[in-house]
Amino acid sequence: MMRTWALLLLLPAAAAPAQESLEQARAVVGGTSGAPQRLMVADIPPPAGRPRMLFDGHSLREWQPWLGYADPSITYKADPGAAPIGTGRDTSGDFAVRTVDGEPAIWIRGETWGSLVHTADLRDYHLRLQFKWGARTYAPRQALPQNNGLLYHTHGRPGEVFGTWRPSAEFEIMRGSTGMIVMVGRQMRAHSTAGVDPALIAPHLRFRTDGRVVEMVNGTPTWNVEAARDAEKPVGEWNTLDLYVLGDRAIHVVNGVPVAEVRDLAVIAADGSRTPLTHGQIQLQSEGAETWFRRIMVEPISRLPRIVVARD
Repeated sequence: MMRTWALLLLLPAAAAPAQESLEQARAVVGGTSGAPQRLMVADIPPPAGRPRMLFDGHSLREWQPWLGYADPSITYKADPGAAPIGTGRDTSGDFAVRTVDGEPAIWIRGETWGSLVHTADLRDYHLRLQFKWGARTYAPRQALPQNNGLLYHTHGRPGEVFGTWRPSAEFEIMRGSTGMIVMVGRQMRAHSTAGVDPALIAPHLRFRTDGRVVEMVNGTPTWNVEAARDAEKPVGEWNTLDLYVLGDRAIHVVNGVPVAEVRDLAVIAADGSRTPLTHGQIQLQSEGAETWFRRIMVEPISRLPRIVVARD
């Protein structure tokens, strides 16, 4: 139940009644089951060039901060009645480099929503980082599972999405849902494969390799596809995330377990034309929970790994 309410807070509009939303999901994917699969990653690509550290261990050089509203509870309102903070204050109390577990890491306070955006324009890469949760959570999510995110193929203007983030695809970082695929921004589109899992809230869609193709559109009944399963470690332990991106396709891996695959990432213009999204920056979110990030590395690749179903 806790996880259900956490997901509801991610929705910019009220969720449909449970039975109605479940019927919508079944209309999208038919009778395909969304029961968790046991997946493995195979044929991991070798690096096609030299690796690059995106965090130097000393500073936030090359990372650009942006803060949303002073009161995060107004973030999803059609008319918040206030301007985002943006870069209008010292952000050293929101983002900093600190030592934890004997090693430097990026500390994100989480109280004010926003993000750190790296300046590099990335394409065709393997990104690896480690994260763990801190002790603090903040309103309006202080009683809910921790929530954050790794956003990629970032583009557009600072604060373009709800005054707080930039358009992108999201590798969700949330207890119970790390690796979930989310479209950040109404103009974002992508496809994945999913089945119906009634145990989830709307849109009740869980990634499956044998699922039906789903187009994800923010603000619609197919706004996300949940991770294949929960592969996160207990709170207090470090988790390793691997993001493999090649052109308009991506694979999300949590602690060595592939949990999602997305393809046909694109931006839809006002006239309805579709432009493939093949590159962009990354964002580390601040979204209500204290979070640590370290060992952020990227290396070029020329192909994606494969996701295979483990046979018992």
